[in-house]
Amino acid sequence: MPSLVPSLPPGYRSRPSTTDDVPAIHALVTACEREVHGQGQSDAGAIAAVFARPGLVLESDTVLVLDAAGHLAARAWVDRRSEVDVHPEHRGRGLGAALLGWTLARARQAGTARIVQTVPDADAGAVALLHAHGYEPLVTAWLLEFAMPTEPAVPEPPAGITVRPFRAGDGPATHVLVQDAFDEWQERRQSYEEWAAHTVERPTFAPQQSALAFAGDHLVGAALALNVPGTNEGYLEEVAVRRDHRNRGIARLLLRHTFRAFHRTGLCSCTLWTHSDTGALDLYLRVGMTVRHSSTVFRKDLGA
Repeated sequence: MPSLVPSLPPGYRSRPSTTDDVPAIHALVTACEREVHGQGQSDAGAIAAVFARPGLVLESDTVLVLDAAGHLAARAWVDRRSEVDVHPEHRGRGLGAALLGWTLARARQAGTARIVQTVPDADAGAVALLHAHGYEPLVTAWLLEFAMPTEPAVPEPPAGITVRPFRAGDGPATHVLVQDAFDEWQERRQSYEEWAAHTVERPTFAPQQSALAFAGDHLVGAALALNVPGTNEGYLEEVAVRRDHRNRGIARLLLRHTFRAFHRTGLCSCTLWTHSDTGALDLYLRVGMTVRHSSTVFRKDLGA
């Protein structure tokens, strides 16, 4: 099936992404984050992990937009989910609409029944563009932060629970725990390879700041942390507790262990994302986290 080409304004050209483009795409994404939020919050590993999604084909499912000088002006990818980013210096020229149209056309070509895209609530232009193309809100996502001016206290563990940092070899058991815990709301179970690319095999994975909880020899909880360069704060990629051990304070215990571990490396805050389907917002607020900003996951049914 031939690759689709977006209809771009004059002065721009497009081509598919390659793995060699990851650093340039990361720079573009960081520029967009700084425009909306005042600071970058992602790392190149997140982009590389997207490129490793099962079923995503770089030649047909990704596109880069270059200006007349060959500089990266925008990018997009689509594989059930989608992302569109336009460099702040190139906004207002129709690139966002062109790439959004490309994601929809490519999704329909691939026979996708539904497509989703997340945009920051503070990016009024992107929100309006999705509404104009028939997207509807699906869930709300929040970036929460925990300020650490002093070393956070760690509560005593529940009876029978021990906590230690992540070790080499813990990946497979942690993968099963997370997939079982997230079955309630995630769209599909991830293979170990896909999950690991986003977590324990990511270059920024921080095993010493990642906490695992055990009941005897059985893994019952995990908080997986990243140390993202340039952010000056810790980040929690995933927090999961086995269903039969919930409501015992294990999640709070893991969070506090991770906060303290990051504080001891010299960081003064820690962040994580959660969304309304998980039902975890109240937990994080009770732990002492606050909402820094929010995004909305939008959905469009394609009728395939």
